[in-house]
Order: sequence, then C-alpha cells, then structure tokens
Amino acid sequence: MTATSKTVVFFGNERLATGVTTPASTLRALIENGYEVAAVVSHNEATASRKVRQLEVAAVAEEHGIPVLLPARPADIREQLESYGAGIGVLAAYGKIVPESIIDLFPHGIINIHPSLLPKHRGPIPLESVILNGERETGVSIMQLVKAMDAGPVFGQTIIELRGDESKQELADTLLDAGGRMVVELLPDILAGKAAAMPQDDGAATYDELIRKEDGALDFSKPAAQLEREVRAYLGWPGSTATAAGKEVVITAAHALTETALGSGASGKPGSIWRDGKQFGFYTSDGILAIDSLKPAGKGDMEAASFLAGYGNRL
Repeated sequence: MTATSKTVVFFGNERLATGVTTPASTLRALIENGYEVAAVVSHNEATASRKVRQLEVAAVAEEHGIPVLLPARPADIREQLESYGAGIGVLAAYGKIVPESIIDLFPHGIINIHPSLLPKHRGPIPLESVILNGERETGVSIMQLVKAMDAGPVFGQTIIELRGDESKQELADTLLDAGGRMVVELLPDILAGKAAAMPQDDGAATYDELIRKEDGALDFSKPAAQLEREVRAYLGWPGSTATAAGKEVVITAAHALTETALGSGASGKPGSIWRDGKQFGFYTSDGILAIDSLKPAGKGDMEAASFLAGYGNRL
C-alpha cells in the first residue's frame, strides 16, 4: 500500500454525546466517496443507555461487508490493524484512549472529528457544555490525533451558529453532518501530504467537568433559563428529573417564562407548581420552568396537557 492509499480504518461509534443516536454519516460518507474501509473499530460499553441499542456504525458496516472489531483496548488488535495496510485512520466518538503505538501504524496517523471549536471544549462533553453555557456558536474541528487529549494540530474547522433552543440530539446531528463533509473534503490533501495542520493555542484551551447522574436532578433554586438549558443538554442522559403529582418524572422539553412575560405571576416558592389552563411548570429562583413534554416513571413521553389530563387533580 502507498501512503496515499484510500484504505482507511474507522474508529468510533459516531455518537457525539451520551444518549444520542446517529445516522453514522461519516462512515457512510467514506464508503460513498470510494474509500475502502478495512474495518470499523468500536465499543458499546460506555453507559447502560448505549448497551441497549445496536451500534449504528455496526449496522452500516454489516451492510457493506466491513468487519466490526470491539476490542477491550486498541492495542489488543495491533497486528490485525497493521495487516490492513491502511494509509490513515478516521475517528468519530471512539471514547477510549488510542495509544501512540496504534496511531503510528498509519502513515498519515489518525484524524479525529471533534465537535467543538478547538482549543475550546476539549474532552468528552463539548455538546452538553455549549448548551449549558448558553453559547451562541460552536463548531467542528478536524484534528490530528495525538497522545494528549484533543491537543493535536487542526486541519480545518466549521463554525455553527446556535439559535439557543437546540436539543442535544439536534446539535449532534448538525455537527456530525458538518464533520463528515469536512473529512471527505480534507482527506485527499491529507493523504497526498498537501494539507497543513495548524497547532492549537494550548493557553486558550478549556476543559469541562464530567456530567454525573445526579446532575440530572432539577434544582429549582437555579433560574428557569439555566434549567431549560439543562433539560436540553441532559436529554437522553442523565435526564432532567423532578417530582410532579407525587410521581417522579423526566422533563424532556421545557421553556422558561419570566416576569417580563407573566408579570407578578412569575414569582412563587422555588419548586412549587405553577398552573395556567393546560400548562404547568415549576417556580424557580427566577421565572417559571414551563413543561412542554415529560415522561412519568413507567410511562412514555407525553405532552404537558396529556399529563394534566391524567394527573392534574393531584397537583
């Protein structure tokens, strides 16, 4: 195989955040653009929510007769990877450390789709972080994989403007689509040795704290605007939980109402119930978190009006 070989090894499951699904658009784009994908290297063990769903990349690989490898560690399949003679690796949401001994198997290394504008939001939760922070833009970086986390030089970036109401799933879909298109645009020059990667400014790097299961419990001492962002960022996992009508519920969609919209009716004891016709929500330290949809324990997702029809007399 030559250094410009169109044989690649794909690493990852393309789930850019915990709890989201994926169309596996990067893997599909590689196949559709004539790249020979020698193998898909992935795993399905990050969380319980991922275990119960078949890997989307595995389904695509099986459609095209591509072997799917699920090693405990990439080093465990070093000889098999070397046998493919691939010119490059492409990585999208692998979720495990890839050692230098594996990166060095590929003449052009491994390139990684990272869903942030590096060096901002290095680490595993960039999607959740930009939603939680109320940021107005994010993006995708195509970077060279190196030993240090998300610290490699960057081949290119795409900026994505945010409306401020995106769910985690919607943002994951948008960023993955942009990243897949960038990969197939950049790969020819990378394989030909013509692409220049720019070093990151490590001094400007930011890292985010990992999300814990307990972070999903809604704290109504926070402002409604912040809780609305949590509902979007935690959708799928860890979920945004509260108690309504004596039942534990997961809030799946909500919006913030402020005193500007409601006047004096926006004030109440944080955590207590607010009702207005077929709407309900929770008073917070600043405004009302109005519920659009929710999942009561043991039930499916339902609109707020349906919940009120069944449980409203208990509120």
